[in-house]
Amino acid sequence: MLKIAESCLRTLNKALSITITLAALFLPARGAFGDDLSAGPAFAQFPLTIGIGHRTEAAGPFYYNEHNDIDKTWALPPFFSHQADPSIDEFENDALYPVFTCVKYGTQYRAQFFQLISVAGGENPGEVQAHRFWLFPIYFQQRSSNTNENYTALFPVYGHLKNFLFRDQIYFVMFPGYSQTHLRDVVNNNYFFPFVNTRHGNGMHGWEFWPFYGMEHKVVTLVTNTWGVETNGAHDRLFVMWPIHFWENNGIGTDNPEKIRADIPFYVSIRSPKRDSTSVIWPFFNWINDRDRKYREWEMPWPFIVVARGPGKHAVRVFPFYNHAYNNELVDNFYAWPVYKYNSIYAPPLDRRRTRVLFFLYQNTIERNTDTGKFKRRVDLWPLVLHTHDFDGATRLQLFAIAESLFPNSPGIDRNWSPLWSVWRSENNPVTGANSQSFLWNLYRRDAAPGAKKISCLFGLYQYQSNSEGKKLRLLYIPVMKHK
Repeated sequence: MLKIAESCLRTLNKALSITITLAALFLPARGAFGDDLSAGPAFAQFPLTIGIGHRTEAAGPFYYNEHNDIDKTWALPPFFSHQADPSIDEFENDALYPVFTCVKYGTQYRAQFFQLISVAGGENPGEVQAHRFWLFPIYFQQRSSNTNENYTALFPVYGHLKNFLFRDQIYFVMFPGYSQTHLRDVVNNNYFFPFVNTRHGNGMHGWEFWPFYGMEHKVVTLVTNTWGVETNGAHDRLFVMWPIHFWENNGIGTDNPEKIRADIPFYVSIRSPKRDSTSVIWPFFNWINDRDRKYREWEMPWPFIVVARGPGKHAVRVFPFYNHAYNNELVDNFYAWPVYKYNSIYAPPLDRRRTRVLFFLYQNTIERNTDTGKFKRRVDLWPLVLHTHDFDGATRLQLFAIAESLFPNSPGIDRNWSPLWSVWRSENNPVTGANSQSFLWNLYRRDAAPGAKKISCLFGLYQYQSNSEGKKLRLLYIPVMKHK
């Protein structure tokens, strides 16, 4: 096996050396041939089939330059790529994506290395300048024209952070010795996290000595939002030997007060005007009566056997053999999970359906606009095939697609990695009538449009072109036919 791998690597290196050498030879020849030169995979230039613009490819998959009606891109896959949209002052640079990325949008910028070292900043709303440097998870710093937004943290010794880990502010000293977090009006003080905690704010106070005992009490408060004044319900919560025994009274003062009583794993009870739930030997045996969504559900034992009946949910599951669940908007089916799985959502104008076989091995996703009847579709057969159909009818077919199925809709993968293994590419534009096919990085390439056709293969040893001006044929780069 090792000898086979070494032989394949030597063959690849030879092919790469030959391609780069031929590219170096053919690039100067472009001055003589002009736009007629087609010598893929050493060098090829062609108009975009989908969109307006042109693309140049050289040295097989290791260089391309593309200009379209929106942005400009050039790349040396997989080592580096640069994509820019001058109209909105935006660009992105990638090096061995996703190892290093640098993005700029207007005054905003962000650069990261392995998500461990990052710098970011720019002008925030209110014309506030901020610049951030992180060496995760050791050092965090931000400097701003509004000094109230400055922070510095050296973890775990001492620090102050803002807008981090879903908290407005975080203070710590010799973490986990002491830390304090702020989320809106609520302040949490932690001592030897997570064992001792006190908290207060927004009509609430509580404390806990985890996991032995904890309590929290909150009064009814009013919140002003876009829709007016909203009631924020009160609650009382207590636990003993968490998570074995706890009880909660939530939503006090609202139209849906809820009571939770639990002695896990023996018994869990949830009671409210809209929904009742009872669990025995939690989480395996459960009974649910959802009066708000209008269905009853029995789980015995969860997640293996589930039965639900009612307008809000109808389900039968015998895991992993069979599942059929649906309501007016959603469908969730599987057979011999994960061999076959189907999901759909119907909420006009959105109609979206997705079929999967063995997770990523096969995926078929269709999204349709019920008002216009237009649809887009994506079919993945990993790692062999990627086929897409856009709302405007444009289609693309790619062989192979090693990472695209695992990371769908990733521009970084498309720019930096897809060219390496895309041995066959086919595109069709029904709006303009243009279509193109490329095999082995333009070793064979065909471009066609109404009234025009261009074919090239074997480093341009064979070239044929026809358009309104006539027909041309070159063999071994020598013109042998020209008709008007």
